[in-house]
Amino acid sequence: MPTSHFMHDVKAIRERARRHIEEGAVTQGYGADRRAVVALLNEALATELVCVLRYRRHYHMAAGFAEFLEHALEEQAHADRIAERIVQLGGEPDLNPDGLLSRSHSEYVPGDSIDEMIREDLVAERIAIESYGEMIRYLADSDPTTRRLLEEILGKEGEHADELAELLRVVGT
Repeated sequence: MPTSHFMHDVKAIRERARRHIEEGAVTQGYGADRRAVVALLNEALATELVCVLRYRRHYHMAAGFAEFLEHALEEQAHADRIAERIVQLGGEPDLNPDGLLSRSHSEYVPGDSIDEMIREDLVAERIAIESYGEMIRYLADSDPTTRRLLEEILGKEGEHADELAELLRVVGT
């Protein structure tokens, strides 16, 4: 059975792909407001970068506590993927340090002890989980590629939160 039964006009799709080639990954079927999605993603990018910086500080201040470095590297990977998606959508990733904290959903709280560092990182992960959930609901079916990206990152943020909650139990005892 041919797979093209669900498509209205393959020839028209091919013609549009050639005619609008300069638009890259964004096709006529893209249903979201690109500017709004890029702005949303730049907030997510700032959030990830603030988390990278906080985790890096915690890693160095906690005498090489490996969990902090592992999370910093994973948050950096999230930031890179978000920046790539911003570019795919025809936007520019906002990596300007001026205003980074104001664009971020999470805060940069240093913490004075390992217990406080873990608590602050757990708070930030919980903020990220809630923020990504809202972004995913906002996107719904209007931008499935960005939604899937955020769903993958959300899953990793959930893992981070679980790991930090467990660490908090161990450190708190």
